[in-house]
Formats: sequence, C-alpha cells, structure tokens
Amino acid sequence: MANPARPPKRRSLWWIVHSWAGLKLSIFLTFILATGTLAVFAHEIDWLVTPAMRVAPQDAPRASWGTIAEAATRAAPDLRLTTIFAPIDPWFAVEAWVEPEKGAPGRVYVDPWTGEVTGQHGWANVHRFLRQVHRHLMLPTRIGIPIVCALALLLAASLITGVVTYKKWWRGFFRRPRGGDGRRLAGDLHRLGGLWSLWFVALISLTGIWYLVETLGGNAPVERVPEIGKRTMPTGPALDRLVEIAQRARPGLEIREIRFMEKEGVIFLGQDSAWLVRDRANAIAVDPADGRVTATLDGGDLTLHQRISEMADPLHFGTFGGLGTKIVWFVFGALMTALAVTGTMIYAMRLARTETGGGMRIAWCGMGVWGWVGVAAVVTALAMTPYAIGGAS
Repeated sequence: MANPARPPKRRSLWWIVHSWAGLKLSIFLTFILATGTLAVFAHEIDWLVTPAMRVAPQDAPRASWGTIAEAATRAAPDLRLTTIFAPIDPWFAVEAWVEPEKGAPGRVYVDPWTGEVTGQHGWANVHRFLRQVHRHLMLPTRIGIPIVCALALLLAASLITGVVTYKKWWRGFFRRPRGGDGRRLAGDLHRLGGLWSLWFVALISLTGIWYLVETLGGNAPVERVPEIGKRTMPTGPALDRLVEIAQRARPGLEIREIRFMEKEGVIFLGQDSAWLVRDRANAIAVDPADGRVTATLDGGDLTLHQRISEMADPLHFGTFGGLGTKIVWFVFGALMTALAVTGTMIYAMRLARTETGGGMRIAWCGMGVWGWVGVAAVVTALAMTPYAIGGAS
C-alpha cells in the first residue's frame, strides 16, 4: 500500500516574519549596508584617490597648529578658515576647511611635519558621498534620516526571528556548511554568518534605533559655548598662544580639531579621559582677543542621556579603536551585507523547485511592490548626488 504524500511543511510566524523582513526590502537594505560598510574606510579611500592627503611619516617634531593654520590661510587667502582636523593616522595630512561667503567649502591639506601645503580639494569626495547617501539618501535630513534609520527596526526583527527559528542555535557556531546542494549550502552559510555576526547586528540595530529616536525628538541636549561677539581669528604665533592656554587649562586634552567660530571664539576639541565619546564631548573655548577661557566641556560630566548620544557614532562606525576596530567593523559589515544577499538567494532557490523562471525573476516577484520601493530609493539617491554632495548640509 502506497504511503500517503507528506503534507507541506507549515512555516511558523517567526519564519514568515524573518523571510518577509529579509526579502521585501532586500535591495534597499543591501544598498544601505554596503554603503555603511564602505563608509568605515571612507577616509582611507579618499587617501588612495587624493594625492594631497598622503604624507610620509617623519621622526621629527610636528609643525604647530599656528603654522598649519597660517599655511592654510595663505593657500586660500579669499576664503575663511573654519576648521582644522588632526591626521587620523601618521600617513595622513592635516585637513583644513575653508569657506567662501557663498557656496560649498573647500579643503586645504597641510603636511603635519613641514607645515607646507600639499594641495587643495573641493568639498565633494568619497567620504562626503558615502556619509550622505548612507545617512539620509541625499534627501533633506528631516526626511532621509528617519527613512534610513527605520531599517534598524527591520534588522532587529531579522535578528530576533532568526534566533527563534534556528533551533539550538548556540550549537551552530562551528558547524561545517554542507555541500552538494546550492540551496543547502547557501542556507548553512547564511546561518553560520548570522551566528557569528549576532553581536554586530545587535549593535548596528541598537545604534540605528537610537538615531531614529533622536530624529523623532529624543536627542540629548548639547552643551552650548557662550557667544562673545565677533572676533578676528588668529593664526601663526597668536593661535599657538591660545593652544598653550587651552593645554594649561586641560592638560589631558588631546586636541584633534580646532574650530574658528565667528561669535564663540576658538574651540579646541578632542579626547580626554572619557572613553567612547565623540571629540565634541571634550572641548575648551578661548576668546582670541584676551586669551580668556569661556567654556570647558568634559566628557566625564555627561548625563546618561548625553553619554548614550555621544557613544552612538564611535560604536556605529567602529572608530574608537583606530585602524584595528575599523577593520573588524568593515569585515562584519561586509558579512551583514552578504547575509542580505544570501537571504534573497535562499528564497529564490527554494521556490525554483516549484515555479518556473530564473532565480532573479522569482526573487523580484517575491519582493512585490517593495522591490520597486527599494529601487526607487537607490536611484533617487544616486540621481540627487550631483546636486546634494556639493552642499554643506
């Protein structure tokens, strides 16, 4: 007597949610994950394609901040010096931002050892493109940021449903992927990559949700520097004197950025004893007219709300540990991007056994109208790039 046909396996609600979250917006999600992964090394990519950013490290004292500021103003005499950034690594030049009365700012690069200008560059670069397209799709920030950050909810749903549907998942960290069948291999690789990136997906989801909370009005208050009136911005020895004043007031401050504010004076920002905070959390403002310290900000004095806000960027992009953590963040970012792709592949290969058509066609049909939404978002961001990347928003 013939055995009755086995009824089709019922999928749990958790699996349906996981499949929906990974498929419907897979095009949009892959684009955001890929651009975010590349953004980890955006400065390094600019370094590769911009010769003026490259310098040879030297075993010698570095040029003073005043010397660097003076060189930048000489290179762009008709523009206003607004900010100077210390090199992120020894082989990077100092970057100075100069601004016209109207239009986009420019960049002047200065050798940190010799104090000589190595070249100039416009506002648009790889870092600017990746930052704006990943953060808000080249759209106005009030529109683009909530759209992108909403994907953090999708990532969180994928994380939770993936763990629930993978029975005894803690045993799978060292399970070798099975071969011989494309669908089985893709599924095993998807589960293995998902397990090893659990912590990273959780981290990106949480920081992304925090950015969404900030855009909806939950942002932490930022300490303001008092206005002192319009001042002439110093360079050369005059700026060096202000640096000495700032260092005496905050001996532990490692200056990584100097802002020349028309109404607030000169502000020195950087890192001190507080860990996992942005440079702006540690700052000291000095009146260039008389050398008076007008404000001091210490990352150790932040409230819990402020501390969470300041931690978000270093954790989201992995910049807190230098090149080492950036490599780790890049690897796991690439793994997350691969998970978005393999999830779509698994869906297509599963249905290919029962439906006619190629895998790409099946996956596209499965996305439905959401596929068009993803394509529209990507195309819009790329189309707006020439208009948006030159701005200063």
